Amino acid sequence: MPTIKSSYLGNLRTTSEHLQSGNSIITDAPVDNNGQGQAFSPTDLVAAALANCMVTIMGIVARRDGMDLDGLEWETTKVMQSDPRKISEIQVEFHWSNAPEDAKFLQKIKNAAKTCPVALSIDPAIKQNIKFNF
Repeated sequence: MPTIKSSYLGNLRTTSEHLQSGNSIITDAPVDNNGQGQAFSPTDLVAAALANCMVTIMGIVARRDGMDLDGLEWETTKVMQSDPRKISEIQVEFHWSNAPEDAKFLQKIKNAAKTCPVALSIDPAIKQNIKFNF
């Protein structure tokens, strides 16, 4: 059974529906690649998938340890190369001002983040620059 159903909307836009939940997203080509830049581009979604997957795995580990990630925030930067046009680097910077002072737990979730399914699936030629500010 498919996970996602998608269609082309025209004008370099697509829509995709997550069939189990009914949630949908729209993508738009970026301005520097003939689009309007009014939604996530497909490559933006790759970068977001990395960071969000990391946090999901961190959350699973935290929950298992009786902790939570309340207050955790992050910024994701996608770096493109031009020839051929592709993602060359994804930078993720985590900020957690109220992180617990448990060094062992913090190291455990950092390790978990770096081994999330998306991190392991991205081509090794794409540099993953991950910074934890906690």
